[in-house]
Amino acid sequence: SPNAARLVGVSSPVAGVVEIHQTKMEGGVMRMRPVQAVELPAGKAVELKPGGYHVMLMQVKSPVKEGDTVPLTLVIESGGKRDAVTILAPVRALTTPAHGKH
Repeated sequence: SPNAARLVGVSSPVAGVVEIHQTKMEGGVMRMRPVQAVELPAGKAVELKPGGYHVMLMQVKSPVKEGDTVPLTLVIESGGKRDAVTILAPVRALTTPAHGKH
């Protein structure tokens, strides 16, 4: 986008709770923490991926497996207004030991 924005929320019909998390090195240990928002700088790509910012689905309502796709509604805030964008995202397995440390 030509304007700076923020990812301020995510929801999905397949999960009771959806959070944005960030994985980063803290004191020599990879840690994962929930974040309130992800800054989306103007003109720059921001990728949600393992080992960085990613979406965690919790209280999943029906079984999903790696390779499935699930609908995610991303709430983007820019210029004082919020827009919702729905995408299909691939399901990835929990692969990092940081997931057990929150």
